[in-house]
Formats: sequence, structure tokens, C-alpha cells
Amino acid sequence: MNTPAGFRAVAGQVVDVNPIAAMLNPAAGAQVLHMLLAAYMAVGLAVAGIHARLLLIGGEHPLHRSALIVALWVGLTPTVLQPVSGDFAGRVVARTQPAKLAAMEGQFETEARAPLRLGGVPDVETRQTPYAIEIPGGLSFLAHGDRDATVTGLNDVPRENWPPVLPVHLAFQLMSAIGTFLAGVAVWGAWLAWRRRVFTSRPFLRTLVVSTPLGFVAIEAGWMVTELGRQPWIVQGVMRTSEAVTPMPGLVASLAAVTAVYIALAVIVAALIRRQVIETHP
Repeated sequence: MNTPAGFRAVAGQVVDVNPIAAMLNPAAGAQVLHMLLAAYMAVGLAVAGIHARLLLIGGEHPLHRSALIVALWVGLTPTVLQPVSGDFAGRVVARTQPAKLAAMEGQFETEARAPLRLGGVPDVETRQTPYAIEIPGGLSFLAHGDRDATVTGLNDVPRENWPPVLPVHLAFQLMSAIGTFLAGVAVWGAWLAWRRRVFTSRPFLRTLVVSTPLGFVAIEAGWMVTELGRQPWIVQGVMRTSEAVTPMPGLVASLAAVTAVYIALAVIVAALIRRQVIETHP
């Protein structure tokens, strides 16, 4: 959907379909790697947070000590590798979806030595991103490996092809902030492991508890960047989202039913977690 391949569109018809080429499209490697690392990070940190809490309230329980070490390996190792995969993915986006990259960074002007922005609130009316901390040449380097490279801004993209800039930028900033924080937690954990103080550092255990949901928040923010950043296309450059809306009647009923099922499942899962984790003492 982001870098479609393996077919041709002729007079509104899809022809010359090659499923292998479609699966091995230009974004496949970067996105698969980035998502796999994110999945291990999110699940590992969630499990680590649970066992860290049980150690905080129950002392030195061998099960929770062993489980915490395994979860830390699973959850924190990807946080160190994730910036590398993010850099890989970012360069693919810069090459294939310049409008998405510009929205992610609040970059309106096409310019060489484009700055990397930390924070900021893009304003599509003034076409500025105030309140951001700018690192000169940072975006050019991350996108193209050259601090003097030119980055395409939204001003050179037709207005009807702009993604929703503010939510894309904020979601990207949230994902990046969480990733940076968790990388710091990984370094802290490695230092404590070297000092053999993982189980005795209550601040570290408390930080793991606070970090329990952060991996999942980062994943959701990342998917917002991916999906919102592609708008107004559902298949980049091939089909607009407005063209993909189905005319089938009665979809409201099925949507309501599926939503109700997932709400019920969420309530059940929350109740089980509460009983098994929050109300359980080692």
C-alpha cells in the first residue's frame, strides 16, 4: 500500500499480477524489520513490567526473577536495534513517499540542509512549525546520508495530496520519544546487570512498571504515521481512499457487531489481567 509493486493498472483493471514482487516491494524489508523489533519490544517490556511489579510487592521470588531476566532480553535488546531499523525505514520513506516524510517532520519548505525537528506544532495555514527544537542538517542526513542533501517540503506537493500534517507529526514525535526513552532504559538495565543490581534497584523496577504499556503505545503511534501519512492514498499513487469506499449497504450493523465483540473481549482481558497480576501476590 505504501510502495505498490507486482502489478499494472490498465484502464482501471489490475493486470500482470506478480504476488512475489508485491510482497517484496521496496518498503517490505524496512517495514517488516521495524515491526518485528517493535513487537518483541512491546511484548517483552509488558512482561518485564508485570514481573517487576510483582518483585516490588513480593520480594525475591525465583519465578519472577527468572521471568524478568528473560523478558528484559526479549524487550530491551530490540530497543537498541530499533533506531537502526528506523533509520533504514526513514530512508525508504524519503525515497518513495516524500510527502509523508515532510508531514512527519513538519517540513514545508524544500531545502538543502533541512533541520531535524524535536517537538513543534505544524501550522498548515502559516506553513510553519513553531515551538520545535531544530538540529541543522539533521533531517537531510537521516533521510539521505548527507547533511547538505535537499529534502522535499510540502509546499512542492499539490495541496490535495497532503496527508493530515499535525496528527502525523505528533504521532511520529510520540513514537520517537518513546523509542528514545526505552533505549535509555535498555542502557540503564545493561549497566545494572553488569553491576548485578537489576533486582535490587527499586527505581529501575518502578521504571519498568511505568514502561509496561509504552511499547504498545509506540506501535499504535507508528501505525498512525504509516496509515495517516499515506493519505489521501489507500494505495500510494494508484487509488485514493475516497475511491476505495465501498457502496455496500448494511455495513453499519456489521461494524457495530464487531466493535461490540472487541469491547467485550477487552473487558474480559482487563478483568483477567487484574485478577492474575494486580490482585495476585507472589
